[in-house]
Amino acid sequence: MLGASEALARVHVDWAWVVIASNGVVGAWALAAHRWEALRHRALWWCTAAAEVAIFVQVALGVALVQGRDTAPYRFHMFYGFVAIIAVAIIYSYRAQLKPHLYLLYGCGGLFLMGLGLRALEVGPR
Repeated sequence: MLGASEALARVHVDWAWVVIASNGVVGAWALAAHRWEALRHRALWWCTAAAEVAIFVQVALGVALVQGRDTAPYRFHMFYGFVAIIAVAIIYSYRAQLKPHLYLLYGCGGLFLMGLGLRALEVGPR
């Protein structure tokens, strides 16, 4: 059982880099698309959705990892994960109100989510 837990922990760390990189890339892409119309493709929205779904996968992996364990050492790490989920919901909820600035919303939002991922990685268990 310990081997499975170690493997899950490794996947959790590796997937964190997927979350960080994907949200950084789509955030930068959306900001660039705000400036240059040539970068406005439907693929941006598919990639953004995939990057945001990756956050939910990451949190699910983390929840599976801490089941039945003392979570005190992981409190801030878990905090950043749940804040990332809430941030995705807030970004999504503002898309109608900020329609003229949609690329800015998702650009800044993607970079914010990348930052949350980096911070979660920094305060996570060693």
